[in-house]
Amino acid sequence: MSDISPEQDFDLSFLYEIADGSDEFIVESIGMFLEQTPQLLSTISNALDAGEWAEAGKASHKLKPNLGFFGMPISQATIQEVELACKAGGENPTQIFAKFAQVKSTVEANLITLQQIKAEKEASL
Repeated sequence: MSDISPEQDFDLSFLYEIADGSDEFIVESIGMFLEQTPQLLSTISNALDAGEWAEAGKASHKLKPNLGFFGMPISQATIQEVELACKAGGENPTQIFAKFAQVKSTVEANLITLQQIKAEKEASL
């Protein structure tokens, strides 16, 4: 898979649709994502570095639905590949690390955008 820019993997239309005009819902949802996601990325990274494939797989599994909810389907599919590879025992660590690095880079860039959106929405409340 080629490099993914955050703009190609970021669509909040689902969040806005279920928020049904509620900026409070959007702020709360983004807040939870901003709290959980860096922790999960760190857990995956640390587990991969330690060769703890089962732990990396579990954390990847937890991250996966969050990425889908926040309109990052490419990253969601890639983290699923990481999850499955980890659950299979980490047979190709180089590929796992590369895929995770790709997801981490995209998600971290999107976190900055989400922080901005959250701040704008909070200011209007």
